[in-house]
Amino acid sequence: MQPFAEDARQDPSAADSRWEQLAPGVLRRRLPQWDATVGAVAGDSGALLVDTGSSLREGAAIRADVAALLGCRVTRIVLTHPHFDHVFGTAVFSGAQVYAAVGVRELLARSTDVLRDDAVAHGLLEDEAGEAADVLVRPHHPVSGQLTLDLGGREAVLVNVGPAHTEHDLAVLVPGSPDVVFCGDLVEESGAPQAGTDAHLARWPAALDRLLALGGEDAVYVPGHGALVDAAFVRTQRDELARRSAP
Repeated sequence: MQPFAEDARQDPSAADSRWEQLAPGVLRRRLPQWDATVGAVAGDSGALLVDTGSSLREGAAIRADVAALLGCRVTRIVLTHPHFDHVFGTAVFSGAQVYAAVGVRELLARSTDVLRDDAVAHGLLEDEAGEAADVLVRPHHPVSGQLTLDLGGREAVLVNVGPAHTEHDLAVLVPGSPDVVFCGDLVEESGAPQAGTDAHLARWPAALDRLLALGGEDAVYVPGHGALVDAAFVRTQRDELARRSAP
């Protein structure tokens, strides 16, 4: 494995080609291998990052991209849910304050080995999985209900909408033109929503109803995996999940 300093030497023009602009100062990237999404929101007091990737190497590349594209460092991180492909890059963002749904801190404290093994089972190199698990960051700020963060010149609204895809699902609304909703894996576009052993299938449709109420008809919805979607797509996925959960 090359040192992180090698990963951090990013060409700004190359970084620009990897990220989509969803609204002024609001970006997202689809990461390789698992097509997981990360989002970045610029504020006067620093950048907010939504999820951190599947490894320390991936997190370091994200960190460099955000600095190149937004001209500021990541000062806050929101973890949408506690799966390895969304949390394993967190440790490279030194000093950043980490937010997640209430209960995630405790889950990560007792499930490090489970996350490492799951990452390896899905194809992450064993040394990378072990390294990320060893320095896994527990969230500093549990979110129960709704929390509005002042980023300096703009806001981000964190909403605890779970359990659904996992025991602990958090969505992020960035008001603007247009409004942007980061959905985590509550919404997936590149495949059917994945319901693992920690999913609450019967409660998932209600979580999507909350997403739709949060963003409305005109918002851009950012799935945890796949291309951007609209409210109609979220509603269709909600109806499909309701059929899957019907007795």
